[in-house]
Amino acid sequence: MPAVVLVHGLYHRPEHFDVVAERLRAGGVEVVVPELHRGSLTADTAAVQAVVDTLAEPPLLLGHSYGGSVITGVRGAGHLVYLTAFVPDTGESAATLGGASPRLQDAIVPEPDGSTRLRPDRAADVLYHDCSEPLAARAVALLRPQAPGCGRGVPTHHSWKDTPSTYVVCGRDRVIAPALQRRMAARCTEVREWRTGHSPFVGQPDLLVNLLRELREPVLQP
Repeated sequence: MPAVVLVHGLYHRPEHFDVVAERLRAGGVEVVVPELHRGSLTADTAAVQAVVDTLAEPPLLLGHSYGGSVITGVRGAGHLVYLTAFVPDTGESAATLGGASPRLQDAIVPEPDGSTRLRPDRAADVLYHDCSEPLAARAVALLRPQAPGCGRGVPTHHSWKDTPSTYVVCGRDRVIAPALQRRMAARCTEVREWRTGHSPFVGQPDLLVNLLRELREPVLQP
């Protein structure tokens, strides 16, 4: 039975996917949520590749935001899901594709060691503006500092060129402009569009659970 691997974005943690993971597991689905923050796109990609390599069958591999750059470089998935995520081609990075919106940039605070963090009040407005206040508060509390340079990393492999893929455009996103999402989505096999902000796994987890269940069915076929 193919597993589902959920790959978070910059500043996030695996715990941001807790509700989605719990609901999938309740239905008998194996779910793995690797920790990124390894210091570079190369290292983050290697961490996810190590997870995929341990699985018995090619998994359904989802990348959110920067996580799209990560899953692009991973080999061996049965299906890729780009959730308002970057889909880099040869020589491209998340930064060169468009990077953070001005609203997100305004929320970023540099630290003396070169890392950055997000201002909690502005992070809530940009990342979780369509979520209830309690859900947004929990998600903001989970955010962690981010090492520099990951968004400028360039994948050396481009899995979407030889693996079925679904792009989910989040039409109310304040981080990645919907117009940019649609341009990147044209590289994928199919496109869905939701009227959500940047983080539907927080505000509307059942949307994501149902999509993953649906996409997993063809992977189950012999």
